[in-house]
Amino acid sequence: MKLSRLLLLSLFLQLPLLAAADDKPAPATYSENEILAEVENFFGEGAKGLAKVVEKAFRDNGEPNAYIAGNEFSAALTIGVRYGKGVLKTRGGYTRTVYWQGPSIGFDAGGNASKVFMLIYNLPAVDALFQRYPGVEGSLYFVGGVGMNYLQSGKTVIAPIRFGAGWRQGVNVGYLDFTREMSINPF
Repeated sequence: MKLSRLLLLSLFLQLPLLAAADDKPAPATYSENEILAEVENFFGEGAKGLAKVVEKAFRDNGEPNAYIAGNEFSAALTIGVRYGKGVLKTRGGYTRTVYWQGPSIGFDAGGNASKVFMLIYNLPAVDALFQRYPGVEGSLYFVGGVGMNYLQSGKTVIAPIRFGAGWRQGVNVGYLDFTREMSINPF
């Protein structure tokens, strides 16, 4: 009788261990299918053509561990400015509103308003986002267009995918400064 109780107790104590063996840790990054679903949800039905842009970002950088979905406005006549607001989401479930602004200089003229979906790679912590990310961009908008470029600071890479309307063309160099609060100062 004691042996059967001991055996039953032993099995009972091992049940949590057996159940835990089936648990898999949550992935630290977003898969391409997850991001494509988010992009389609954010941009709407017109996003089907954006799949090639997302595929390129995944080919170049792998899987992101965060993203920002938002809107921005930019204008330039040799010297330009860009302002944006969006929602940061991390793979760990963290969500918060973020802002960005930045200057640019180059052979660039025009203005545009865009919906922006930024893939963020190798973000070690949410606070690490709040800094300047330099980059180079080329634009050609005439009524509407899609574009993507890369911004990098240290190991963190940001790939903004812009789907916008307006008239803008040119090439520029500049940076985006991500902040917790809205700022009208692009520097």
